[in-house]
Amino acid sequence: MSRAVQLHPLTKLQARRLWIAAQRLDTQAPFGAGAQAVADAVSHLGYVQIDTIHVIERSHHHILYTRIPDYRRSDLRQAQSVDKSVFEYWTHALSYVAAGDFRFFVPDMKLHKREGHRWFASVKPADTRKVMRLLREGPLTIRDIEDDVLTEKEHLWQSRKPSKRALQLAFYTGAVTISERNGMLKTYELMSRHFGWDRMPKAASSSEINAYLLDRGLRSQGVVSLDSICHLDAPRKKAVHALIARRMRRGELVPVALEGGGKQEHWATPDALTAAHEVPQLVHILSPFDPLIIQRKRTHLFFDYEHRFEAYVPKEKRKLGYFALPVLVGEDIVAALDLKTDRQNRKLLMQKWTWVGPGKQARGEARAALKRRIEEELHRFERFQLGE
Repeated sequence: MSRAVQLHPLTKLQARRLWIAAQRLDTQAPFGAGAQAVADAVSHLGYVQIDTIHVIERSHHHILYTRIPDYRRSDLRQAQSVDKSVFEYWTHALSYVAAGDFRFFVPDMKLHKREGHRWFASVKPADTRKVMRLLREGPLTIRDIEDDVLTEKEHLWQSRKPSKRALQLAFYTGAVTISERNGMLKTYELMSRHFGWDRMPKAASSSEINAYLLDRGLRSQGVVSLDSICHLDAPRKKAVHALIARRMRRGELVPVALEGGGKQEHWATPDALTAAHEVPQLVHILSPFDPLIIQRKRTHLFFDYEHRFEAYVPKEKRKLGYFALPVLVGEDIVAALDLKTDRQNRKLLMQKWTWVGPGKQARGEARAALKRRIEEELHRFERFQLGE
């Protein structure tokens, strides 16, 4: 960036206020309730990450509950399977995405159809023909296929069933979609039949995808960097940076000098920079896959909190716990709670409570008051864990 460009100074506090507001964590129920709230939340955030770990409720339900206090798991089922307002695909990870954004993922589907997918290179054409023949008869789950000859896994997460790998490859090529989930059991359906399409929506151009990623970042992050816009998608950085430069020349973006940001460039819209406000003292128990947490370096920069995901760390080396959940109170992350749901005895178990940041610094009555507020939220969180 040219030295002649005037940088807008921004403190960490101001930056995280903008990010919290962009994540809609500064409002009690920003999206309302029901299946439409799910669709609106996914559309606003850009994606909601899916994960299989189940010591507490899975991440996709947890992320939606954080922003939809009256959230029910059936709301997501309605949005995915009936309203078809959200669908599953790969962003930086497997995620729920707004159906209105489908065309931005078509180029990847076409690429996988043309060149294959490196994770499923071992899929045989005969296995693909088999699952597509079965799918033409109707939706199916992997449990519906009983005649597979099991094979050796090529990596830890791979299925031993050739049919499952064939279904996953068809998913990435856009031939099939996941029309329903029961827990983590997926129902596969032909894409065209699920959405009622005669033909797939037209693919977005590369320049349209760059604009989509930038706009998604600005909407859901407030203050953006190339790393935050192109999370785990480094090849797009050059083109997105060029787009940012064009918008700066038009006065649509302002370069930001973020406190502690060093040489990393950040940008925001002029409107966002005038909208920063003090965040209400709401309490949110966050998933480690929440958009506010998943980009660890960004979370560290904005909040001075370094989250550790320790599910795959040996027990003796863990500091926060197997599945620690950051606790956001107002505009600060103050604690990390390692929780586990005991579904048999219908209790939420506290494995470990670690104070961090301002929570660690608080003393006496201030610490006690903070603990009471978090415990109140834990009661509500427990009801969600044990609900339908």
